[in-house]
Amino acid sequence: MALLNDLAKKKEGLVSGHRLCPGCTHSVIARQVFAAAETDKYDIVIAAATGCFEVSTGLYPYTSWNVPWIHTAFENAASTIAGVETAYRALKKKGKINKDIRFIAFASDGGTYDIGLQALSGAIERGHQFLYICNDNNAYQNTGNQRSSATPFGGTTTTSPNGKVKFGKEQPRKDIVSVLEGHHMEYIAQASPSNWRDLMNKVKKALDVNGPTYINVIEPCTTGWGFPPNKAIEIAQLAVDTCVWPLYEVIKGKVVINYKPQKKLPVVEYLKPQRRFAHLFKKGNEYLIEEFQKQVDAHWEWLLKREECGISYFED
Repeated sequence: MALLNDLAKKKEGLVSGHRLCPGCTHSVIARQVFAAAETDKYDIVIAAATGCFEVSTGLYPYTSWNVPWIHTAFENAASTIAGVETAYRALKKKGKINKDIRFIAFASDGGTYDIGLQALSGAIERGHQFLYICNDNNAYQNTGNQRSSATPFGGTTTTSPNGKVKFGKEQPRKDIVSVLEGHHMEYIAQASPSNWRDLMNKVKKALDVNGPTYINVIEPCTTGWGFPPNKAIEIAQLAVDTCVWPLYEVIKGKVVINYKPQKKLPVVEYLKPQRRFAHLFKKGNEYLIEEFQKQVDAHWEWLLKREECGISYFED
C-alpha cells in the first residue's frame, strides 16, 4: 500500500465544488475509493443513484466528477452500470474499445437495501463485472431523514419518531451483507472511512474480481444522526470499536474479520454522541440500550463463529 503522500498525488475522481453538507463522509469515501483504484492501469466509469451524493455532486450544469459519470434513478444504479458494462464488452469484442475499464456504482442504503434491491439482485445474478458501493447513512437522508431498512433499532427518524407511543424504529437493521451472500458472489465486504487502509484494500480486491462485487460502507450523516461536523470519522470509528459496524469480508463464502477490537467498547459510546439516540438515555428506557447491545453482541458472536468454522459454499 502506498504512503499517504503518494496517494495525495493520484488522480482525483471527485474534485472540489460539490454541495455536500460540512462533515459529510460521502466525499471522503469516494476519494478513498479513487485512491485505491488503479486509474493509471484502467479507466473508471461511475453510476450514481439519486440521493445525497448524486444531487450534491452533479447539480446541472455543474459537476464535481472528474471521470465519466451517469446519474440514474433512485432504484436502478445496479441495472444502469450493468447496461454500461454490457455495452463495453460488446464494443470491446468488436474492437471499437481497447481500453481496460472498471465500473463502479454508488448508492445509499435506501437505494440499496430497499427500492434498489431488485435491480441489484438481478445484476449480480447475471454476473456483470462491477463494484457496487453502498454508502450507508441509515435513512433516506436526501428526502428528509425517513426510515429505511438500514435504520438501526431505536433510531428516531421523521417516519419512525420517538414519543409517548413509539421509541423510534422498532426493528433491527437489515443484514444486507447476508442477503447478498445468497447470490454466491466471490467478494463482499463491509468497511468504514475511519479505517481508510482497510477500505482501500477492499476496493482493490473487489475491482480485480471477474464478476460482481459489493462493499457496504458506513457513512455517518451529520444532519440525520445529529453530531458536530468535525466528528464524522470519530463516530465511524466508534461504530467499529463497539462492533456495531464490524469490518469483515466474505471471500468465496468464507468470513474474514479484518479488525477485532482489543477492548470492545459498549454500544453506549457509539449511541451517546448522536441526537437520534438521545431518547434511549431517558429514565425508563434503559432496556432499549440493553436490547441494542444484545443485538450487536449476537451478530458479532455469529461472525466470530463463522470465521472459526471457515465453511464455504465454493469448492476449494
